[in-house]
Amino acid sequence: MNARCSFLVPGDLGTRTGGYGYDRRIIEGLRAAGWQVEVQSLGPGYPDPGQSALASTRRVVEALADDTLVVVDGLAFGVMAEVAAAHARRLRWVALVHHPLSLETGLAPERQRALFESERQALATARGVIVTSPATARALAAFDVAAARIAVVEPGTDPAALAQGSGSAGLVLLCIATVTPRKGHAVLVEALAGLRDRPWTLLCAGSLTMDAACSASLAASIEAHGLKERVRLLGECDEPGLRALYAAADVFVLPSFHEGYGMALAEALAHGLPVVSTRAGAIPDTVPATAGLLVAPGDVDALRGALQQVLDDAGLRARLAEGAREARRSLPTWDDSAARFAAALRAARQAPLA
Repeated sequence: MNARCSFLVPGDLGTRTGGYGYDRRIIEGLRAAGWQVEVQSLGPGYPDPGQSALASTRRVVEALADDTLVVVDGLAFGVMAEVAAAHARRLRWVALVHHPLSLETGLAPERQRALFESERQALATARGVIVTSPATARALAAFDVAAARIAVVEPGTDPAALAQGSGSAGLVLLCIATVTPRKGHAVLVEALAGLRDRPWTLLCAGSLTMDAACSASLAASIEAHGLKERVRLLGECDEPGLRALYAAADVFVLPSFHEGYGMALAEALAHGLPVVSTRAGAIPDTVPATAGLLVAPGDVDALRGALQQVLDDAGLRARLAEGAREARRSLPTWDDSAARFAAALRAARQAPLA
């Protein structure tokens, strides 16, 4: 079978988010396994593309040869239903869904409905659908995607040294996530504002420019709560910088409202860090109860209570760290993930149009 595909991404493949990181590692893994992978950008602005990006998308798609196997990142595929339908007979679409677009936090009801319907229509044109967690596979039932058309390919993790901790009297809490409403930074600051009497520092690594309004609001909240000396917004960090942050952290915190998988959480487990997070989306599948305390998303009091427990109870932190070290043994490698992705592509090439 011809091991060849086109991989279409919104914007810049080098963007430092979990979704783009997944795309990069899968493309690298496919190429290492002998696949010919052509990567093209569909233009900026997705999932709210302007006319220029839409025109770029049409040009890219129209130039693809008939019968091409085409993987499209769901950040774009979910809002290109018209283009997908127009080319569904001549191209073999494969949708890569990190999480449904309509589950993004903070959407107006009419926008949420429009995204749901657009994604439902686009997914109907796909020969195969690849998702990054069983939770996302279950969520796609609402979009009329048959389970038989879905392949689950969880992200891999790299071998990682166990975290050594901060070694300081005040614990270092680490949050790695792009600052957007969905990641729950505002909830985290509110929760920590009620724990000023405990010794802690929060380090937040992740883009501050992807949603500038959210970042500005977060900075204002930190200022209003008098936490500027204890909460540090680091912005984007490169891979060595992230490894250093994991290595020197005591607890990993991610109060998301939804995760299609939670790659930063898996990385925390790979470093043996205890976790405080939420029961949103795929997080309970990623973080076992033995490795983390999970609370309802958006519940400030519950999050504060979980943080208080890990700050106050060294024995609990040690037990959760042991649970994380156990969980890391079952995390897939990126070679595993690339092999599963390739198998899903081979199946999609043979699949009929639904």
